[in-house]
Amino acid sequence: MGGGMVIDPEHLEKEIASLTEKGVEISPKNLKISDRATITMPFHVAQDGLEEERLSKTGAQFGSTKRGIAYSYGDKYMKKTLRMGDLVHMDAGVKKRLETIVESKNLTMEKIYGQKPVSVDEMWAWCEKYSKLFAPYICDVGDYLDKADREGKKIMFEAQLGALRDIDFGIYPYTSSSNTVSAYAPIGAGIPGHKLNLSIGIMKAYSSCVGEGPFTTELAMTEAEKDVLREHGHEYGAATGRPRRVGPFDAVASRYGVQCQGCDELALTLLDVLDYMEQVPIVTAYKLTDGTTTTRFPMGKALDDAQPVVETVPGWHCDITGVRKFEDLPKAAQDYVKRLEELVGCKIKYISVGPERDACIVRD
Repeated sequence: MGGGMVIDPEHLEKEIASLTEKGVEISPKNLKISDRATITMPFHVAQDGLEEERLSKTGAQFGSTKRGIAYSYGDKYMKKTLRMGDLVHMDAGVKKRLETIVESKNLTMEKIYGQKPVSVDEMWAWCEKYSKLFAPYICDVGDYLDKADREGKKIMFEAQLGALRDIDFGIYPYTSSSNTVSAYAPIGAGIPGHKLNLSIGIMKAYSSCVGEGPFTTELAMTEAEKDVLREHGHEYGAATGRPRRVGPFDAVASRYGVQCQGCDELALTLLDVLDYMEQVPIVTAYKLTDGTTTTRFPMGKALDDAQPVVETVPGWHCDITGVRKFEDLPKAAQDYVKRLEELVGCKIKYISVGPERDACIVRD
């Protein structure tokens, strides 16, 4: 876990417990936490929930996960946070900084949200708890990764969110609070002097979205069509069970994502979900309010008002889950993949055709 991250010790503790229950051994040998990573404190989580509740009364909420991430990052840039390395050295200096942080936070919690003040003693006890739990895992992750790279070992970074949720390049303000583009991976991991040598973009064969914000492609389907696609793709939140927003493949947004991520090649997932379609829609461009059409991903008001331009291609309407070679796919499925390649400007090397590990086609 790199220094560019924010870490919620409570959430991490639960994740470790869940993995341990499933028989996965977690130790300082296979989990290393950067001493530079910012700590998400309980008052960050509380403030996130309070602010989302306040915004919901006016319909202006951002669809926050309410885990305090945005407020951890905000305080990080105001230099009013503790970092994981502080848990290794719980001395008078750290406690003095905590007192200053809590004093500042209480101005917000009491005067804006009408909450009782945050207790320094409670926060110190909370830090002591996680100091005992995580101190063995905390180290200079940058030095660890730099050494691994110099020894010729391979380093893989995995991203959870795409370019459209990036704080700088995404659909602001409906974004994450961090940089999710691939160029930031070495920085966030603590090795800013290193460069990626392979960037693999992952995109679904259709579009889905969690959270608020503009999602042009969903306008290309009727509610009934979206319901059917959602059922075939099992597009429901893993934690909440809430239905995800869905639509056809969006070539405009995907091309933008490929450019932001500097993709060398792509992995196309869930192609089998489209097996049921007689005709497969693709959003190839956006129509703007001034009457023009663009294939360049817009921002702001232009994106809010954009309408999808749809191209329809023949479906294959058969089960492809057993296919393991590209040439064995129905011609219509091959043509669909090739059309997506053409539209986004990047080679699709990997194609997922089912949920099993081996349900994958690797193209030359």
